[in-house]
Amino acid sequence: MAKKASKKPSKKTSAAEEKKKPAAKKKTAAKKKTAAKKKTAAKKKPAAKKKTAAKKKTAAKKKTAAKKKPAAKKKTAAKKKTAAKKKTAAKKKTAAKKKTAAKKKTARKTTVKTVRAAPGKSAAAGKQLVIVESPAKAKTINRYLGGEFVVKASVGHIRDLPSRAPKGTKQPVPGVDIENDFAPTYEILSQKVKTVAELKRDAKAATVVWFATDLDREGEAIAWHLAKVLDVDPTVAKRVVFNAITRDEIQRAFAKPRAIDVDKVNAQQARRILDRIVGYQASPLLWKKVARGLSAGRVQSVAVRLVVERERAIEAHVPDESWRIDVRLASEVAAAPEHATQWREFLATTDDKGRGPNKRRQNQWMAEHASIATELYELGGERFKLGCKADEARDLSAEVEAAVEAVGMREVQIETVEDLEAKGPARFVRTASGAVDFDVRYEVASIETRRTSTKAPAPFITSTLQMAAATQLGFSAQRTMRLAQDLYEGVDLSGEGQVALITYMRTDSTHLSPEAIKVAREYIDDRFGEAYLPKKAKQYSSSNKDAQEAHEAIRPNEVARDPETIRARLHGPRAEEHYKLYKLIWSRFVGCQMTPARWDSTTVLLRRSDRPTGAVLKASGRVLAFDGFYRATGVPTASDEQTLPELQEGHVYAPFDIAPQQKFSNPPPRYSEASLVKALESEGIGRPSTYASIIQVVQSRNYVEQRDRRFYATDLGEVVTDKLIEAFPDLMDVGYTRQMESELDEVEDSKVDWVAMLRRFYGSFSTSLEEAHEGMAHAKAEIQPALYKCPKCGSRTCYRFGRNGRFLSCTAYPECDYAAPIDRRGRPLLPERVDIRNPEDGSNMELRNGRFGPFLASENYPVSTFVLNLDRSGKLKYPAIPPLVIPVEEEEGGIKCEKCGAALNLRRGKKGPWLGCSRFPKCRGRMGWKKLSEERRAELEAELAEHEKQHPLPTIARHDGTVIPEGTPVADLLMSGGVAELEIHPEAAAELGDTVPSPRPAAV
Repeated sequence: MAKKASKKPSKKTSAAEEKKKPAAKKKTAAKKKTAAKKKTAAKKKPAAKKKTAAKKKTAAKKKTAAKKKPAAKKKTAAKKKTAAKKKTAAKKKTAAKKKTAAKKKTARKTTVKTVRAAPGKSAAAGKQLVIVESPAKAKTINRYLGGEFVVKASVGHIRDLPSRAPKGTKQPVPGVDIENDFAPTYEILSQKVKTVAELKRDAKAATVVWFATDLDREGEAIAWHLAKVLDVDPTVAKRVVFNAITRDEIQRAFAKPRAIDVDKVNAQQARRILDRIVGYQASPLLWKKVARGLSAGRVQSVAVRLVVERERAIEAHVPDESWRIDVRLASEVAAAPEHATQWREFLATTDDKGRGPNKRRQNQWMAEHASIATELYELGGERFKLGCKADEARDLSAEVEAAVEAVGMREVQIETVEDLEAKGPARFVRTASGAVDFDVRYEVASIETRRTSTKAPAPFITSTLQMAAATQLGFSAQRTMRLAQDLYEGVDLSGEGQVALITYMRTDSTHLSPEAIKVAREYIDDRFGEAYLPKKAKQYSSSNKDAQEAHEAIRPNEVARDPETIRARLHGPRAEEHYKLYKLIWSRFVGCQMTPARWDSTTVLLRRSDRPTGAVLKASGRVLAFDGFYRATGVPTASDEQTLPELQEGHVYAPFDIAPQQKFSNPPPRYSEASLVKALESEGIGRPSTYASIIQVVQSRNYVEQRDRRFYATDLGEVVTDKLIEAFPDLMDVGYTRQMESELDEVEDSKVDWVAMLRRFYGSFSTSLEEAHEGMAHAKAEIQPALYKCPKCGSRTCYRFGRNGRFLSCTAYPECDYAAPIDRRGRPLLPERVDIRNPEDGSNMELRNGRFGPFLASENYPVSTFVLNLDRSGKLKYPAIPPLVIPVEEEEGGIKCEKCGAALNLRRGKKGPWLGCSRFPKCRGRMGWKKLSEERRAELEAELAEHEKQHPLPTIARHDGTVIPEGTPVADLLMSGGVAELEIHPEAAAELGDTVPSPRPAAV
């Protein structure tokens, strides 16, 4: 039998556990209960007599009434029938409500208080029971343990805080007793009832219970909850942890079991309670002050703040101006005019996506033509630096013209175009053009070559793995962690079965065990040779001083398992993804123990020799002299380095292309998944194990959206962030979040009491919460002045916040109801005329913007309801023929929605006719076409064909009658001068003076 928890409670046992009541009290309560039952039974006897007499009296009355009023029977029957109908309708309505409520309830995470052991014989009888989190991990471990062990999976957490407070109790945070030292109440998750019942049965039958969950806080908490449910004392429980699922690691772990680390459990528990308090108490504030259904999170909200602040930094950026002059030189001076023509033709070529030659192709062309790319380095004996700061904008045309002439261009012209939407120096876009003087000569003045080296990066930790997988493989953080979990727990290898390939993947330590380093060095020496093996082994220490998640970096379990040798042996739908991620981890680990790569970097200076203008050009390039660790990881392919031809001092070159470029400093880039993970790590927001879920949650809540693999803050995200900062300046502070993570680390290290930490947090949080409920204004009540004049009443417009984000509204609302959607810069998205004639009434069509994005509608919309939709890439979609509604057939096997019983729509798809619920999208029920008899299908196809004849597709054509093919980009249909614009209000014009924004450019 498994060891039970001792009666004497341990000092380390969490405050969450209820104290056992003495057996004497139970006995006394039982006696009282028995006496009460007897007393109740004695009272029931006389009551029963009275009840019988009352029944007889009622029956007599009914008999008399029946004799007196025989005519009333028909009337009563009619009433009963009506009542029965009403009752039936009410029952149906109630049943429908219950069904809906049941569906809603299913979506919510439900819990139960207690679970009994499952009946039947246990497979663990007389054996040792090992409990892990996942079935895959259980399957892998089972290969290395003997027949006396039985491995079972809990499939993650089995207990959690309840989602609702018990009936009759006023608990602001369900499952957390704030007034009683934040004591949590845990309940079994409803979907884990069967699992817990089976584990209880197996634990009772087993001789020993081992807890082999993961080695981080979550794994320790799962082990603690399992021990509590199975009545095993955590202080004497057999807890085993291993960084890799290999035979040696498992045997070593089982040889030295330890007790469950309650301090680590308390750290996880404190984090869970913190998040529960913020979620359940800050979210209602957002419901009250912004909109229903919103939610706040202790960590996620701070992550959204990073994206919002980056968005605002981009909007506020005013660029600096600088100039760069690129010169391309031909090694054969006579070939310069010919090279000039060939170079222009080469730049005009495009690939299948319409893109011109990239940097690599340009360098390849230069190498093939024995030419070099240079830039102006010195002018008049001084380093060439031409530009101006954002707050000191000035016209640099004269300086640019002088510099370009000094380099070798004649007939120089400077053209200036004003961009009224840009800021600072970027408002004036200038281009310098002219003819290249082929008689200009440049002589090689100096050649300097030096050897540089590139060291191998450290082995992966969770954050760097997520970053590398995002940039090199295009994997999201969530996808990376799911694949890494598979590789850690075990994947199916043909000929071997379930095999674990990597060590534990949730870690922020770059430490490597001496055994792993030794094996890696032996492999490098044998596979690549002595030149690739450094004299001393490389040791890596974590750059993160708070590293605590695990003991070692992410590495392969066996270096001998080369990615290429196992590629063909991997099975399953994610086999190729498993291979790619394993290759990334394997090569990074092997490379980190190899010698640095060495480069020969060459810098060449060329001085103008035909005329003493003081122009000096610079060319640079590098060549890989020794690949070093690149032998394992691969040489970077995105290098823009040019390959220089053989050069000698005194050699003369002639220019064939001179390209002056006006440059503007860039705003800070928007976050990608990789850079956001890096920011979360550097700011101490969350832990490696939470980065993927943070990124997923902020997107699912519509606070952040991802476009072109970059994160943008939504209007909702900005408003919610502003409100949370206003209400909880400490909670939303990045430094405070980092401090909270440090305190949780101290709880794990037994330096801080978790209850005391929660008290300190809740003191300031509850005060801020109370003040916010009383004093904070509603987001919809806050307005920002806009520049535009209301086209309806002439008043000034303003920006308001609604359920779909910010929009332009009239300040005279509600007297004037004018409103318009806006773009990210606050400009109204007004209808634009397109070259399409409305097929219904012949009116002009316009490009409009709605809550679901852009669409095409008549200028008479909504009187004319004809609409054309666009796909995600802004291309025209033809309207679909309206579906044929098939009436409900009540007989058995009749046509109706199998989910809700509603009528079905019959449509023709790419694969033929299909039936879907007419209540879509509320109901997504479908009926298989092949379920119908051949005769019935033929009837319906004939009806559908007739329906399609009666409802032909409209012809979508331009105003001149030309038919527009489906998939035409809407940008090709915009009409010149068809952009609607709002006037600037006089008050706004007076405030802005000369900086009044220009109208949007019309489509050409």
